[in-house]
Amino acid sequence: MFRLIIAGRGIIAGAALAISAAAAPVDSAPGQSQTAAPAPAPAEVPVVAARILATHPHDSSAFTQGLFFADGALFESTGQHGESVVREVDLTTGRVKREVRLPHEYFGEGSTAWGDTIISLTWKHGTAFRWDRRTLRQIGTFSYPGEGWGLTQDGKSLILSDGTAELRFLDPATFTEQRRITVTYQGRPIRRLNELEYVRGEILANIWHQDLIVRIDPASGVITGVIDLRDLAAAVPVSDSEAVLNGIAYDDKSGKLYVTGKNWPSLFEIALPTAN
Repeated sequence: MFRLIIAGRGIIAGAALAISAAAAPVDSAPGQSQTAAPAPAPAEVPVVAARILATHPHDSSAFTQGLFFADGALFESTGQHGESVVREVDLTTGRVKREVRLPHEYFGEGSTAWGDTIISLTWKHGTAFRWDRRTLRQIGTFSYPGEGWGLTQDGKSLILSDGTAELRFLDPATFTEQRRITVTYQGRPIRRLNELEYVRGEILANIWHQDLIVRIDPASGVITGVIDLRDLAAAVPVSDSEAVLNGIAYDDKSGKLYVTGKNWPSLFEIALPTAN
């Protein structure tokens, strides 16, 4: 069984994610009693176990926060104060091709490509950096309220997670918020959404400290499917409790999907989820 964090509470879910929750009490006038009409059964959300297609080396010193491809090249952003970097990585060897270090006071978070640039978040500083993708030279900054966790883009907007159940859609040029959605599972909000990746019309998201990836409808926020990575994560030789699944990258040139984790020694190509 894995735990799906729903509005701050752990709900035990089976392989089919058939979640049962206590009904909210119905207010009654003094001396009266009311019987709530039975709620309709929630729609079943499909769960598919991750299928590993290939395994590649990954820098085990990298506290992975963001992972993405741009024009066939793999990029990664890492966290920790004094250790946060944005880098290009060789997929085959796991070696760092080039990198730029964030100022010491910043804790790096998610990142994504936009045109010829890279945009990377920081955790609690409300600052995003814009980098020239060719040179990794810093060419701008943005400010935003709240925390920064994961970042991806859908070709029109940047999509940011902040640890809550909400995803913000931002203007790539100004970082101005355009809209936001609340991510829900069977009607209940799901928080701790972390690393994000936009893949074939849906948003994939890690949930922090859970070995699963949820598939999100970007229009409604509804979770339409789950990729179960429990077996994959259990086989990774790490002992640190913070070395959790965190890293999703889709290469639209090859049509391949990759996942890794914080301080994991491997990066895995997994089978793409099929349409629901």
